[in-house]
Amino acid sequence: MGYYREGRHRYNRKYSRDFSSKPVKEGEEYEVDIKEISRRGEGIARIEGFVIFVPNTKVGDHVKVKVTKVARRFATAEVVA
Repeated sequence: MGYYREGRHRYNRKYSRDFSSKPVKEGEEYEVDIKEISRRGEGIARIEGFVIFVPNTKVGDHVKVKVTKVARRFATAEVVA
């Protein structure tokens, strides 16, 4: 009961990121560099630290992507031909 008693959240706000304002919007296009590969094989890019998963890419790719979905902590995008 201790973590949530009296409306307290178990995470310290000092160290948590504010996820209410995201640096990307659904439907918008961005140029990104793929820096990592996820466990599922998708490329990972970041915009202002915000993670974007991009299928069918590899590390080192510089691609133009269109954001298809924005979730609380990440976004998914597809490569624009």
